[in-house]
Amino acid sequence: MAGDLLPGENLILKLHQHWIFVAKSLMIPVALLILVVLADVSFLKSNSSAIQIATLAVVAIALLWLIVVWIRWRSVAYTLTDQRIKIESGVFGRQSKIIPIDRVQDCTTRQSLLGRILGYGRVEVDAAGAQGAEVLDHLPRPGAFRDQVFVQSERRRGAPSGAVQSGV
Repeated sequence: MAGDLLPGENLILKLHQHWIFVAKSLMIPVALLILVVLADVSFLKSNSSAIQIATLAVVAIALLWLIVVWIRWRSVAYTLTDQRIKIESGVFGRQSKIIPIDRVQDCTTRQSLLGRILGYGRVEVDAAGAQGAEVLDHLPRPGAFRDQVFVQSERRRGAPSGAVQSGV
């Protein structure tokens, strides 16, 4: 990340989506694996090659699914510096969205009950001149991210240092 910083820019946070993103995406393959294991156990005595082939196919699909989900999870990065918010996504082609920190007008967090228990949520960043809020989904510790956005935004706008320190 040090190579991606602008001259004089300081890294505050760099995050990937919360692990719950992976867990939610793996529900279907895990359910399929459970069904295959149950089918194998119930037909264990028949020793059918068709069941063994089906089992291997489902395991291969589940592993492929896991790899795809893992790559998708690792391909999204949220970076907060003292000058900007950078949202990067993509595996082969890379897309970056930059929000200058001094253009941030509002930063809203949303957390479900499960999100509050596990520590993840959604952050919506409204910036001046933008067509709508930029959504950072499945973000770990969304309240801490939001608070840091406000601290950096106030510092960038030149708020008195006492006002910024009392907000932390």
